[in-house]
Parts: sequence; structure tokens; C-alpha cells
Amino acid sequence: MSIQTDNLDAPASRLRTESQSSVWLRRFTALAPLWTLLALVIFFSIASPTFARPINFNNILAQISTLAIFGTGMTFVLLTGEIDLSIAAVAGLAGMIAAYLYANLDYQEPIPTIAALGASTLLGLVGGFASTRFRIPTFMATLALSLIAGGLNTYVSKGRVISDLPEIAAFLGSGRIGGQSGFRVIIIVAALSLLAGHLVLRYTRFGRYVYMTGASKSAARLVGVNTDRILLITLTISGFAAGLAGIVSMGRLGSAQPIAIPSYLIDTIGAVVLGGTALTGGRGGIPQTVMGLLIYGTLRNGLDNIPSIDIYLKDFITGVVLLAALVVNLVLSGRRARDKTS
Repeated sequence: MSIQTDNLDAPASRLRTESQSSVWLRRFTALAPLWTLLALVIFFSIASPTFARPINFNNILAQISTLAIFGTGMTFVLLTGEIDLSIAAVAGLAGMIAAYLYANLDYQEPIPTIAALGASTLLGLVGGFASTRFRIPTFMATLALSLIAGGLNTYVSKGRVISDLPEIAAFLGSGRIGGQSGFRVIIIVAALSLLAGHLVLRYTRFGRYVYMTGASKSAARLVGVNTDRILLITLTISGFAAGLAGIVSMGRLGSAQPIAIPSYLIDTIGAVVLGGTALTGGRGGIPQTVMGLLIYGTLRNGLDNIPSIDIYLKDFITGVVLLAALVVNLVLSGRRARDKTS
């Protein structure tokens, strides 16, 4: 008696087909931010004759450089499933401390820069300690820290703008290598920050623990990870990055401001999440942050290069496009596994 095998082979064939299609679907959705970036570049290249010029691409990189430094620290925090709302205020305070020590107290470099970075790192450490020791949610702890940093900024500055800047801040923010037409130092600083963050997350045990903490704190604790220490360190890193961004931003703007620039916070979180780093933790990384920064910078710069768009509508259009891109990217990337610790 012969055995019919056609019916037995059919389910296996369907499983192989479904498996192959799911692999291609995951590959396609993993590149959702890239498709968004390409769509924006093509659209603005057609809509504006000045957008696709090499000098404009250099401008985009310079415009997102400060956000890139912020984004390096924020990526660490978001990967743990937490958030830092103090970065804009900490950055403003760091810039003011450096400028005040240099202009008003006549301290010479590198003391102002070291003091500013030390203060911002200490504030990050305080936020991490409050969250881990007293179990205050990072949302509330860093919100309080934002008020503290903003208050100190106002107290130190007495509400006045300081335009006499330390040499290091001026060089990092506005310097060029190779003369006036040379490469901007701020882009190099941003690239080095992103590279350092990527190397730590990708090739160190601490980086693996960051992913594990964000994927599942309880599981991470069961395998011996001190999740409190990981969170403490990530918030300290975020504080240091905010301080560096504040110094660079001060040098780029040419003055230390008595109030923080509030757009830095929402722009940083938006860019990092837009690239594919999950707010819930455990998924993403520096490459995703870079992609999100490029999308955000391209959108902002592209709108500025279309003169027919009403200047008062640009923020509205930016918000609508970013919201749509976030929905598309997060819905598609949600098909992937959350845990990237392997």
C-alpha cells in the first residue's frame, strides 16, 4: 500500500514560505527610519533647488550636532526604560557656570570647562541617586532636577546674558579646522560622542547590562545585574553629555543664556525615538539615534529651504510630519522582538 506524502509536505512548505516572508518583513520594517529619511531627501531635493547642495548637507550636520551630543546620553537612559527631563536645564547651567567663571571671576581655561562638566555630571549623579536610593520615578526626579538646575542658572546669571566666552567653548562650538571654509569642530565633537556611546553599548559588559535592564529589570536582577547601579551610571552619563552639549551650544550661539532652551529636550527625545530606540527600553542604540537625528535635521532644514512655506507654519508642519513618522516607525518596528540583549 502506497503512502500519500503530498498532504504531509504541504504544511511544511507553507511554514517555510511564511518563515521566509516574515524574515523579509522584519528586514524591511527594521529599515523604516531609512525609508523615511530617503523620502524626505527626495522630496526636499525636488521642492528646493538649494537643498541638495553639498554645503547644505554640511549645514544639516552642524545643526544636529548639539542634539547628537544630547542624544548620546539620552540613548543610554531610554535603553534602560527610563527618561531624563533635566538635560536642557543642566546644559544651560553648565554653559552659564563656564561663562561666569571665565568672564566674572577671571578663571582661565580649562578650569571653567572642567567645573561646568563636573557640575553637570554631579547633577546627573544626584538624579540617579534619588531614583535608585529613594525609588523616585526618573520622570519626577529629573523634573525636579530640571527646576534645580534652572533656578541655579537664574541665580548665577542674575538674568543677564554673558557674551565673553571661554576659549574652549568658542572653539568647540564655532571653530573650524582648515580656516573659515574648513570642517566644523562641532561636527567632530558630535561624531566622537556618538562613536564613544556606540562602542560602550556594543562592546562592553556595561552596554549589555544596559540592554538587559531595559528589556526586563526583574530578569536582569535574577542573573546578577545590579540594575540600580546601571541606572545610576546611565543618568550620570546623561548629565555629562548634557553639560558637554551646553558648552558646545554656548560656543555655537556666542553667549551663555540665563534660561534653558526648552526645545532641546523634546527635540532630543523625538530624534532618539524617531530612529527606533524604544521608550520602553531594551531596543535601539546609537545607530538608530544617528538615523533619527538625520531625519529630524533633514526635515527642519528642508522646510527652511522652501520659501513658499509660511514661517509661522513650520513648527506645525514639523510636528505633524514627526508624529506621522514616529507612528509609522514605531508600529513597524514593533513587529520586531523587544529584547536585543543577545
